[in-house]
Amino acid sequence: MMAFEGKIILITGASRGIGAATALLAASRGYHVCVNYVKNEVAANAIVKKIEDIGGKAFAYQADVGDEAQVKEMFRQIDIKLGPVTALVNNAGTLELQSRVEGISNERFLRTLKNNILGTFLCSKEAIARMSTRNGGNGGNIVNVSSIGAKTGSPGEYVDYASSKGAIDSFTVGLSKEVAPEGIRVNAVRPGFIYTDIHESGGEAGRIDRIKSTIPMLRGGNPEEVASAILWLLSDEASYTTGTFIDIAGGR
Repeated sequence: MMAFEGKIILITGASRGIGAATALLAASRGYHVCVNYVKNEVAANAIVKKIEDIGGKAFAYQADVGDEAQVKEMFRQIDIKLGPVTALVNNAGTLELQSRVEGISNERFLRTLKNNILGTFLCSKEAIARMSTRNGGNGGNIVNVSSIGAKTGSPGEYVDYASSKGAIDSFTVGLSKEVAPEGIRVNAVRPGFIYTDIHESGGEAGRIDRIKSTIPMLRGGNPEEVASAILWLLSDEASYTTGTFIDIAGGR
């Protein structure tokens, strides 16, 4: 695959859910896409196939974004196959079984922080090295996928997950101010109550249907609704927007 001069995007955790929907929408908007995944190669390749079927360009790449060496090699491969990234969506993250705080082990808490925070940090570092005008780049965009849990705290269910997403919010604000003079915009979305299989990881696949009566819009959201917000933040329509958040949680 030859390097492509244009819009090049890396989406972490793009084999399913919000990441997959974002990859497909980005491809339809002219991006060449790196579909990052950590386990499900079949699902990642299926997304690549869907992109190719609509005339887009994509490749799947396996990497644990919490591992610095793997992240560096992933960006090196993107440089070779597509060219330097112009957009990054930090979407990869994990959710563990619903639990009160006293039932969360130290190991689980640290695992959640590593999976949900460190990957965003490492990928952002590599992207900035390529995007920043300070480094000879042409600018770019980063969108972090936080969670409405950063605001609600997810009591009785996922306080560890919510805490990790609160850190993502702080990281988004700080980084946006740091790199704004260098042609890079950094924003975030806070999804909540979206129909994805992440709820199976939490031990309750039907969670959205159980709680949708408590959501002002009385329904759960779809991954495509989150993807649309992400693509808006990446677009020139949001050219004067940085360090901001879009809540996509039906009014909660």
